[in-house]
Amino acid sequence: MTSFRILFIFFLLADSLLKLYLNHRQIKSIQKNYQQVPNAFTQYITLEEHQKAGQYSLAKLSLAKTEIMYSALILLAFTLGGGLEFIAQYLISSNYPLSSEVSLIIIYTLLSSLLSLPLSYFSTFQIEQKFGFNNMTLGLFIKDLFKGLILSLVIGIPLLYLVMWLMQTLGTSWWIWVWLVLVGFNLLILLIYPTFIAPLFNKFTPLEDLELKNKIDNLLTECGFKSQGVFVMDGSKRSSHGNAYFTGLGSSKRIVFFDTLLKQLSHAEIIAVLAHELGHFKKKHIIKQMIVSFGLTLLGLFIFSLLINQSWFYNALNVQTVNHASGLLLLSILLGLISLPLAPLSSLMSRHNEFEADDFAKEHSNKQDLITGLIKLYRDNASTLTPDDLYVKFYYSHPPASVRIANLER
Repeated sequence: MTSFRILFIFFLLADSLLKLYLNHRQIKSIQKNYQQVPNAFTQYITLEEHQKAGQYSLAKLSLAKTEIMYSALILLAFTLGGGLEFIAQYLISSNYPLSSEVSLIIIYTLLSSLLSLPLSYFSTFQIEQKFGFNNMTLGLFIKDLFKGLILSLVIGIPLLYLVMWLMQTLGTSWWIWVWLVLVGFNLLILLIYPTFIAPLFNKFTPLEDLELKNKIDNLLTECGFKSQGVFVMDGSKRSSHGNAYFTGLGSSKRIVFFDTLLKQLSHAEIIAVLAHELGHFKKKHIIKQMIVSFGLTLLGLFIFSLLINQSWFYNALNVQTVNHASGLLLLSILLGLISLPLAPLSSLMSRHNEFEADDFAKEHSNKQDLITGLIKLYRDNASTLTPDDLYVKFYYSHPPASVRIANLER
């Protein structure tokens, strides 16, 4: 027990120190290149725009430092500080053990979200506001919180009851059945998200620009892609950042453009960006990512099945209430601490997928349109053009701007 507790403290310290080190490297890289626009972007981005991106990135990195230390203290409070055990002891007297375990997970999740709320508020109404990206009102911020809470409870409570029931009744094979339930649940969410969930938060309207719609239809036909339609999302009511994405599964797939993106890019650039997104679909990147995610979930559940009845696992983290709910929460905490060392592999795979999608876009659109479209997005979203190489390896799911554009120009 003592050895495992020491190991936990070691991983917590290592995780925090590594994040702080990477954060420091990113800050130094931005500051080093603050006074000069990289040569590849001098004809597209002014020094003022480059420095705004630097200031914006530095502000977010400063908040991230606070978040790293704050999150570590919260984890200590819930584990070695006895927070999780205090909640579990309060609920254990219930005559309904299944409900008490579900309640433990819900209360822990709600408290964690509540504790992270000040940082979320500061990010939105201080940093995003200062740099001209925030369009969200305090009323909408609170409304989103309540909508998200209610939706999480409506969807999450039945799922938790089913998972806890399976763990209590199926003996040593529970982890296989729980995995199958989680896979089915995720696929169901992907299927219903575009039609039933996303509209709770945003308004989606069919694309009205007939000229652009015809160009999109031609591209979709050329690429053999069928969707439920092309929609415009009112992203501008929350932020001025632009984006585009695919959502849904099977026949529920739809293409979504932020209204801000349509204002930022020309038709040709929008087609090029869409061709990139189609590249992800044609190269089956989403399916591959789902397979990897489901595989890791299965591995995590199997590992937990070996620890579920080991009292030392709980006691080492100052939890005496040995049950499925407290065990799942402790496992999620531990997996969070060991995920960062694995991040470079995940990020590398993601950046490889982006290169493949860019190569696909070059075949089905004008590569120069994609380059200028990407540069506009980097500029208008104030993305730094001079990231640190090691920071990129850990955190960047997309290649840095200079690397990505160099690949497109080859």
